[in-house]
Formats: sequence, structure tokens, C-alpha cells
Amino acid sequence: MNSSSRRLVSMPSWRRVAAKPLAAIVGLCVSVVAPFSMAFDFDDVVQRAEQLAQQGYKAPARDLPDALRGLEYAEYAQIQYKPERSLWRNEDLPFDLSFFHEGMHYDTPVALHSIDGESVEEITFNPDDFDYGDLDIPSEALENLGMAGFRVNYPINSDTKQEIMVFLGASYFRVVGRNQIYGLSGRGLAVDTALSSGEEFPRFSEFWIVKPSPDSQYLTIFALLDSPSVTGAYRYVLRPGEDSIVDVQSRLFMRQPVEKLGIAPLTSMFLYGPNQPSPTPNFRPAIHDSNGLLVHGEQEGWRWRPLVNPARLMVDTQAVETLRGYGLLQRSHHFHDYEDLEDRYELRPSAWIEPQSAWGAGRVELVQIPTPDETNDNIVSFWTPDRALERGTVLDYDYRIYWTMNEPKFYDPNLAWVDQTRRSPGEVRQNNLIRELDGTLAFVIDFKGPVLESDAELSLEAGIGDNGELVDSRIVRNTAEGGWRAFVRVKRSENNQPLDIQAFLKDGDRRVSETWFYRLPADA
Repeated sequence: MNSSSRRLVSMPSWRRVAAKPLAAIVGLCVSVVAPFSMAFDFDDVVQRAEQLAQQGYKAPARDLPDALRGLEYAEYAQIQYKPERSLWRNEDLPFDLSFFHEGMHYDTPVALHSIDGESVEEITFNPDDFDYGDLDIPSEALENLGMAGFRVNYPINSDTKQEIMVFLGASYFRVVGRNQIYGLSGRGLAVDTALSSGEEFPRFSEFWIVKPSPDSQYLTIFALLDSPSVTGAYRYVLRPGEDSIVDVQSRLFMRQPVEKLGIAPLTSMFLYGPNQPSPTPNFRPAIHDSNGLLVHGEQEGWRWRPLVNPARLMVDTQAVETLRGYGLLQRSHHFHDYEDLEDRYELRPSAWIEPQSAWGAGRVELVQIPTPDETNDNIVSFWTPDRALERGTVLDYDYRIYWTMNEPKFYDPNLAWVDQTRRSPGEVRQNNLIRELDGTLAFVIDFKGPVLESDAELSLEAGIGDNGELVDSRIVRNTAEGGWRAFVRVKRSENNQPLDIQAFLKDGDRRVSETWFYRLPADA
């Protein structure tokens, strides 16, 4: 499967060109280095991260030749890895590895190693493993290079191996399951995201990949993270399937105090959708990799927050005493909701994160950044702890990430979920049956789920923040597709500030749905 790429707004990531390779791939040659006396494992990475934290930060050298740094995306994409050179390709193993060339803004090499039993082998760059297409890159520009990242290949959809996981740029990675295509990204760590002081981008500087056995159903990857403020040891265990699952074990060492630490960050794209229609005519009803943030707190319950593309930066938080899960979801997987034969947004997975250890109190933060087009990742979400993050602090966070298109299996079976949110100018029906705009904004919210299949007569609990007025709220049965449809009409105040609206379904005093929470941006 080919990677697609996208730029993060003010953040390094992938620039997306659908149905084309994310980037060029580079080859390798393998040379044996001094073997370890025992198998390399997570404790070895922890030791390196701890030692690194006690040293001053050294920024990586970025001396990429102009012939590679100046490549445009289409030129960079011509540099193709030769499939027959993939690590383990000829050993009848379930996984193999291929590698990314340095070029464009991927100007910092990563150290790569293969672990085979009690030996560790260094993976090094060899220009003979590349096909450079029509590019005329001088040989001297290919000297002393390394790899920018790597991809994991596995027969997820057929007997032929396809790309299912990629690490490229800072601490970014992407994963797909069966019949999925790349959408949102994961990250190892986020530091000071959306602060006026500027964001810091930790990077994975070194990887160790464990060679699988012929019958292995998983792949283990160790990674060393480095940045001016934090170092970290990571263990990723990838289990491909209908839902590909990644188990993450991490230990972080604070080099310097950090104001905001983002654990298990997710990065995605939202341009427009039914809850925020396109400002210009477009045959596509929606363009997004994710359309909402779902948060499950043990005490706070379930809250669904549709994403928006704001006119200016919006940063929102939800306090969570005990986090049970959170994720950026693509809740619709129907082609007719996108009508895009090239980008196939309906095939892009959601990412659902479940803590596997006690994280303590904290908050889930959502950062939404304005973007004029779909080439930019403009949505970031992560969990951040309440505790002080002083120099010398050591933190452990273990979690599981599901990359899925079957989101309901993670929901509370006793609660309905929001299937879709639609927004339009509010209107009233006149006595002559003609509808007339009334100056309000109307939201139509469809709730679905087995809990709504009873004959109970439900009610709608709706509320609004200080910057507006709740004009009307009501629900009716959705006789076309099942479930219930809620109508909420609001009028914002003259100060043109963001307006918070929420609603949920009740059966008597019992809540029977997740909470729909919508922040209407200013100037939107």
C-alpha cells in the first residue's frame, strides 16, 4: 500500500498526495556490529534514554546537500526503493522492512538496527538499493547519507505484502488495518503544542526492530526519543489484522521543565463536513480524515465532539479524573458521504487509545488549526497530566492503539452514539408551508444504537453557554434509518465569541446516549 503524505499546519508531518507514494524509499546493506551478551530489549533503551537525559541536548546536524534538500514532492517521489532489497524479503517471514531516503524536509537520518536473537545488526544506507527515476543527482550528494525512516510490509489484504506501518519525520507514525488506507497519524510525544512559546518536536533518533519468526503474528520495534526537554524509551508491538493494534510501552525522562506534555498524541485533518459545510460549492459532501473526538472518562462518561475548521486557532480541554479511552474517529465509512474516488475518505481508519496503566488525573486537549485545503494536518489531540513536570521527573505511560473502521465495538452498549451532525441556517415553516430563515443556526443530530430500539419515549437534554441563546430543542424518531433525530436551534450573541452547545438523550432520569458537545467557532 502506498503512503500518502500531508503537511501539518506549523508542524512537520506528511504532505498528502492521494494514491501516490508518500516518499521515496531507500535501500540498505547490513553489517554486523559487536553482539550484545543478551537479547536487546526495552530495558536497554531505557538505560540509553536515562543516560541521554543527563547530558546536554545536541541538535542533529542537518547538512543535506542542496540536490536533495531542494527536491519538490513529485521529484522526491521518484526515488523508489527496490523491493527485492527489503530486509527479510527473501527469508519467508511474515514481515519485511523497507526504508526512506533523505530529501526535502526529511533531512535528519535515524539510526536503524535489526535484532536477531542475541545479535544486533546495524542497517546502513547504500545508494545502489535505489531507483532514482529521471532525477540527475550527482554521486557526491549521495555520500554519507542515512535513512529518514522506515516502513513495515505485511500481507494484510492478500498474499502479497503491502505497507501497513510507517515511521517518518519527528516521532510520527501511521498504521492501517485490513482494507484501510492511511489517514490520521500517531506521534510518540507532543511538547508545548499550541503555546505562544512555540512547540518542541521530539524525534525518534534510533530504532531497533526485532526480526520475526516465520510464524510470528506481531512485530516488535524499540525506539529512542530525544528532544531539548525530554528523552524517552518506547516499545511498539504491531499486530496486523482487521483492526491493526499497536501496544505502546513508554518511559520518559524530563531534561527540563515542560509546561504541557502531550501523551499518545494523534494528528488528523478536517477541512469541512455536514456540521461545517464547505464555504464554496464542491461535489464532495465532506473532506476529512476524522470528524470527531470521543473521550471516555470513568467519572465523566462519554463525550463526542465534532471537529471544525476554525477561522483562528482553537484550543479546548476536557478534564478527566480517570481516562478510559479517547480517539479521533472517522465515524462515517459510506462512500456516498464523501463521493471521492481518488482520496477514498471512507476507507480511512479511526484511532482509539486505551490506557494500559494508571495515568492519574489530567485532561484531553483538542487543538484545531485553520487550514485552507486538505493538504495540511490541522487537528491535534492528546492527553496531558495534571502533575508538575520538573527536571528529573520520570513518567511511565502504557497504552494500546486500535486502528479501526468498526468504531461501535468500543462504545458503551448501554449508550447511543452520534451518527452524524448537520448544520444549516435555522428556519421555520409558515402557515403557507413555505420555510423562512429566522436568523438562528440549526443543528440536526442523529443518535443511533441498540439501546434506542425499545419503545421508550425519550427526551432531549440540551444546554448552551453564555455566548448565545437556546431557541428550540426537540427530538423525533428517525423512521427512515432508525434511532432518534434531535433538532437544536441557537442564536449567538453579538460578541461573536465561540459558543458551546451540548445535548444528550434521556429515558426518564436515565441518560441513554453519549453527550454531543459542539463548540461553534467565532466567525463561523
